[in-house]
Amino acid sequence: MPISSIFSLLLYLLASFSMTNGSQIILVNNCKESIWPAILGGAGQPTPKDGGFLLRSDEELVLDMPEKWSGRIWGRQGCSFDNNGKGSCETGDCSGLLRCQGTSGVPPATVVEMTLGTSLSPLHFYDVSLVDGFNLPVSMKPVGGGIGCGVASCDVDLNICCPSALEVKRGDKIVGCKSACLAMQSPKYCCTGEYANPKTCKPTVFSRLFKAICPKAYSYAFDDSSSLNKCRASRYVITFCPPN
Repeated sequence: MPISSIFSLLLYLLASFSMTNGSQIILVNNCKESIWPAILGGAGQPTPKDGGFLLRSDEELVLDMPEKWSGRIWGRQGCSFDNNGKGSCETGDCSGLLRCQGTSGVPPATVVEMTLGTSLSPLHFYDVSLVDGFNLPVSMKPVGGGIGCGVASCDVDLNICCPSALEVKRGDKIVGCKSACLAMQSPKYCCTGEYANPKTCKPTVFSRLFKAICPKAYSYAFDDSSSLNKCRASRYVITFCPPN
């Protein structure tokens, strides 16, 4: 066997071995402007890339995720940071830090949520959530498809049709659309208190609007049946501003 073929085989085997110990998440910026993805691991989970970084237009970045990882990823817009990584973002800001390091983002923000499986139980769960509002279109799907695998997405700019009561503006520009919970601060809209179960917390006029425009995303806290995806792929791509 030629040396080049042996080398290629070794690379393939190495890649295959590494994928049994986790999954790959490929982040793609399809937006016309730079964004600053932010990552927050769940309780006891590591935070890749220290929780945040710059991703210019048309750039992509590959993250090697450990088994059983759970957490959330969102995009930040209009950020400005100094040489020490301190500054601010128009949307999704995490305490004015470039590297969020365990700090959650300020809503509204479109959030990708996931819980990854293991080599023994390789089923992964993922969704796109508008429960914290909307700032950027985003999608998550397996690379190369997959049997029974769905696409989680909100690939439409909700800011264009955001009700005036939910708009977040910077000057004359609408940069985000609040969730009804954030805007109303009411248990009925936040699914808290006596509304903290699927029997009493029902879709509102606002969540129905979000659902009509983005049917593959969570529109409110108990929107599981049509929004939670399951898959056994080893690689996934998260695209900011995906083609619709």
